[in-house]
Amino acid sequence: MQLAAGINKPKKKILKKMERKIALDKIRNIGIVAHIDAGKTTTTERILYYTGRVYKMGEVDEGTATMDWMKQEQERGITITAASTTCFWKDNRINIIDTPGHIDFTVEVERSLKVLDGAIVVLCGVGGVEPQSETVWRQADEYHVPRIVFVNKLDRIGSDFYNVVKEIEEKLFVQPVPLQIPIGSEDKFKGVVDLLNMKAFIFDTELKQKNYREENIPGDLLKKAENYRNYMIEKISENDDTLMEKYVHGEKISIQEIKKGIRKATLKNDIVPVLCGSSLKNIGVQLLIDAVTDYLPSPLDVPAVFGINPNTEDKEERHPEDEGKFCSLAFKIMTDPYVGKLTFFRVYSGILKSGSYVYNSNKHIKERIGKIVQMHADKQEIRDSVFAGDIAAAVGLKKTNTGDTICSEGSPIILESIHFPEPVVSMAIEPNSKKDREKLSEALHKFSEEDPSFKVFYDEEIGQTLISGMGELHLEILIDRMLREFNVDANVGNPRVAYKETIKKEVDAECKFVQQSGGRGQYGHVVFRLVPLKHGSGIEFKDNTKGGVIPKEFIKSIKSGVMSAANNGVLLGYPVTDIRAELIDGSHHPVDSSDIAFKTAASKAFTDGLRKTKSIILEPIMDLEVVTPDKYMGDIINDLSSRRAHVSSIEQKKDVKYIRAVVPLAEMFGYTNALRSLTQGRATYMMEPAYYREVPDNIAKKLLD
Repeated sequence: MQLAAGINKPKKKILKKMERKIALDKIRNIGIVAHIDAGKTTTTERILYYTGRVYKMGEVDEGTATMDWMKQEQERGITITAASTTCFWKDNRINIIDTPGHIDFTVEVERSLKVLDGAIVVLCGVGGVEPQSETVWRQADEYHVPRIVFVNKLDRIGSDFYNVVKEIEEKLFVQPVPLQIPIGSEDKFKGVVDLLNMKAFIFDTELKQKNYREENIPGDLLKKAENYRNYMIEKISENDDTLMEKYVHGEKISIQEIKKGIRKATLKNDIVPVLCGSSLKNIGVQLLIDAVTDYLPSPLDVPAVFGINPNTEDKEERHPEDEGKFCSLAFKIMTDPYVGKLTFFRVYSGILKSGSYVYNSNKHIKERIGKIVQMHADKQEIRDSVFAGDIAAAVGLKKTNTGDTICSEGSPIILESIHFPEPVVSMAIEPNSKKDREKLSEALHKFSEEDPSFKVFYDEEIGQTLISGMGELHLEILIDRMLREFNVDANVGNPRVAYKETIKKEVDAECKFVQQSGGRGQYGHVVFRLVPLKHGSGIEFKDNTKGGVIPKEFIKSIKSGVMSAANNGVLLGYPVTDIRAELIDGSHHPVDSSDIAFKTAASKAFTDGLRKTKSIILEPIMDLEVVTPDKYMGDIINDLSSRRAHVSSIEQKKDVKYIRAVVPLAEMFGYTNALRSLTQGRATYMMEPAYYREVPDNIAKKLLD
């Protein structure tokens, strides 16, 4: 993302050596993920301090955190963009990506987890496993990322380490294994018991490079520590035959054997090690860094990446080795005011040198790497080369986008791209002058490059430009950036729901596009069967023609016509989804048939099919969790009922109620003020997209009127 105006030009440090300085097994590529306000950025700041990466620790609440470099982040005290950095700990290099917690910026978590090998999941010692905790956990599951959990904020009133461990098992359906237990609780929390060494570590909350001392375990905790240590050994033995043999026969198991067992089970995602502390109070952070190097994977511990050779369409793999064919994935675009477009990429195999040419296998183009930089938040350190397992950024890749594979031209491969969620909220935006129109166009183009969950399209019916994103906050931040970074003066409409359209019944549709205007004409003829699919399927295209009725070279254009037509439905002009377009017949002309003719025929046939059958409107449904004191629960339930919400569960924690519900997004605009009014500002809520559902008939009638 573009740096906010006013930030000084970063100093650049040149790293000259071409040789690998850190062995591949000593590299850790990790992300720090969590629910909003669990303490991710504070934890990252402490890691950077204790590893010597920074010498003055920043604070989120003061707007001085190293990783929250954007003006909007500093002002709001939240992380908006995933920021990367590198630090060193006991001969290991740790590449860290600090990710946002707010659901509106979930795309940052998605693309980070795609390229990372391991993750620290930070949980609040009071809130436990919260809705966004479950979301990031599912995202990590999708990419098979091994995790360790850090239960943070154990100094807070109401914190309960053991309850959080229980919630991990019950809500995330995994096997948590505590490697530590806390000493004291709430304002008396002062350290942890290390269950491997059976030692107590007492922390001084003052900021020091070594702010802890080792002691014997307090007598009142000794029995509990022994029980948890036995539990730890039992769980790791279940995944290791050698350890199980020793455990069953009561033989002594060394600390090194325990560490090896924990690491093995963690890498297989059989267990989740759980540590504890308070980042704000500087408790437990050094032990957390030890756990990262001890238990999370190096690039050698993760499977080889697979992709498709675009020339042969054969499946190929790339192993993490410097001697291999160069292969990497672009996972993030950021605009820098000094060097222009920065492309973040993860190297899976081979070596890349600054100034060399690379091949974008998705777009079939060559591009030159102008410069390679290692990022530390918004600052750059120039590198001459990067190796297998490295995460870096490149200057000079003008046409490469998020999800593209960049590789050696002689050994092309296309890696699996990154899945991004569809936007659910739209706003109309209009520039105030012709001069602003040009600046607005530039800003929207750059934002679209940076953020795949941000969409821009022009509605011809109303003559307005519409921008779509993951929520009100997402669009609010982008509009603020337009003003600050591009000086765009524009009018913005009220947020509105990003509905979708689909069909309920199968229908056949045909179009014969024939055009004669002297000389060579145009001819394209297609017959489709449109088939409704289950919600969430998107648009599918399938070629079921036989006997060469349509030459293969036109199939790609036919698919393109379908996808283009699916951008605008026939009811309200919203995107169409959950349909498979099966090409079942057609014809061609040996002279007049062309790509444009078949694309036009396909687009018209698809639209005609939507008109012939019964199209319906779908609306986004949100998962909602409201946290409120007991006495306001009745008022909140009544208000949610009036918003077409369905309450799925009510949970009690201490004197607070956790209300979970699903609710149409259309009913939730302005909910922040409504909830504040109902509860005197004492309740909070979190909302995230869940699925799309058919709009009730009475609501659909209002939309169509």
